[in-house]
Amino acid sequence: MGYVGVPPQSGFITTAKQRITSSTNNYVDLDHSISSLADVIVWVNFVKQSYTNLTLTTSSRITLGATLVASDIVEIAYLGKAVATQTPSSGTVTNDMLAGSIANSKLANSSITLNGSAVSLGGSATIGSVFGTQYFAANRTSDETHTNQSYGKIGINNKIVDVGNNYDTTNYRYVAPITGYYFFYARGYFDANTDGQLALVDFLFRKNNSSYVAETEIDFQNNNGRRGGTTLNTIVSLSANDYIEWYAQVKDSSGNPTFKSNSGVGAAGSGNQFGGWRIS
Repeated sequence: MGYVGVPPQSGFITTAKQRITSSTNNYVDLDHSISSLADVIVWVNFVKQSYTNLTLTTSSRITLGATLVASDIVEIAYLGKAVATQTPSSGTVTNDMLAGSIANSKLANSSITLNGSAVSLGGSATIGSVFGTQYFAANRTSDETHTNQSYGKIGINNKIVDVGNNYDTTNYRYVAPITGYYFFYARGYFDANTDGQLALVDFLFRKNNSSYVAETEIDFQNNNGRRGGTTLNTIVSLSANDYIEWYAQVKDSSGNPTFKSNSGVGAAGSGNQFGGWRIS
């Protein structure tokens, strides 16, 4: 059938209809309450009934003009009454059709992961750069004697800052809280305590007490001094609970060299420091 203007919409509501058979009453009980006979159209044996032959006895009962026999068929159409909805077709629901909030439980995945932690949708979380999620800096607060020409761990025992509380001041190591790539740095110096005795300073980062992941050294090349140090930095992939430690080997012909504390060299961290952060 033709039409003028915007095509009529369909497919989203179902109007109410009712069919009654085998009744021998002079009335019909309605499935849905109405306020007047104008709300329905009644057919008996496919013949539309005049409102003058009908009486709305109650909001849910219509008295007919005659008594039915079992073979009679009564059909009732409710005008403008939607009693059910139908599922819209895929791709037909737009943002404008949505109102109010959608419960998290209605979402297929009701949480997301931020910085390794689950956050419920509808909740709140602080999102910073990866540089601000886990980082530390620590130093040595007193001089430390090392064995000559032997690899030994640097005893960095004082936290300057430790977001996440992942630096262990007892075992002198940083323990990775989650898997990722990390940047580490170290700086410091040794004193042979006697002029012309310091020949070599070698710094290393060691992973899980088994493998060296970075190394740097200063070699005096037979022009020995008294004090010497260097810096060390690297990027390394760590799994959760892997740890990094700072080691050194020093060649000191006068005996056992001393790793110097920050005492007397200005602000904390200006003499020696071990630190790092997660970058991804």
